[in-house]
Amino acid sequence: MLTPQLINWLLLGFLVITWGTSFMVTSVAIEGGLTALTITLLRISLGATVVTLFAYSRGLRLPLNAKSWGSFMLLGLFGSALPFILISWGQQSVTSASTGVLMAVMPFVTMLIAHYFVEGETLNRYKISGLIIAFSGVTFLLNPFAAGSVDLFGALAILAAASSYALNTVMIRLLPKFNPLVAGSGMLLCGALLILPFVLSDVENIIQELTYIAKPNSIMAVIWLGLMPSGVASIIYFVVVNRAGPSFLSNCNFLIPVVAYFAGTLILNDAVSSNSLIALIGILAGVALTRVKRR
Repeated sequence: MLTPQLINWLLLGFLVITWGTSFMVTSVAIEGGLTALTITLLRISLGATVVTLFAYSRGLRLPLNAKSWGSFMLLGLFGSALPFILISWGQQSVTSASTGVLMAVMPFVTMLIAHYFVEGETLNRYKISGLIIAFSGVTFLLNPFAAGSVDLFGALAILAAASSYALNTVMIRLLPKFNPLVAGSGMLLCGALLILPFVLSDVENIIQELTYIAKPNSIMAVIWLGLMPSGVASIIYFVVVNRAGPSFLSNCNFLIPVVAYFAGTLILNDAVSSNSLIALIGILAGVALTRVKRR
């Protein structure tokens, strides 16, 4: 018989594998002929459909007041539309393995922002030391004079996406509180609305892209991204938070970069460089150090 703790770890494992392999799947979608805008459109639209239908099946309803939708717009911008398109654009020149390493800086940026805007989240010597170690690893990976360094502009786009997620994490704590499923649904719906003007201005190219250019495996990849990492995994995320709490969920910070790195290197045969491996070890060491508790 499965114990509650074992169920929590199984659910966490599902999230780690689903989110950790999403960068690999994004690479498949890009290599198959889809652009960053199309990937973002389909991913957000499918994710919003899954989360909204599930929320409504549980008897939940989206609020109708302007203040709530203003909050959803902010969450939609920094939690879905902006990071999705930045990651898809950045991965045109950065491998999925290196993307996973770069995205691991998200908890550090979260700590920096929270230090100034969230009461009780001040930096201590362990957090500061972890930040220094982690960003030293990122700097090592971005070093243009070292063999195996990544494309600078692509890497900066991915770091901007990680920072966007970090800002979104802090805003969730500062904005009015909603049921998590309602917040997830509103965030994704507003993310879709935010990219709609860009989609409408390029709709002919998107239709041509989906009809004539994209390969079948690329279409399947972006459907997977929408249904699983953006849809089902978002629901499981809320389940884990309710069952085990956010502290338990933070174990993802250790595991997702590792899964992303080895999924890219072992499945997609991404080039393995000593730089990327050293950066990964440094960032994970930094994450571990930030979790040291003061007596």
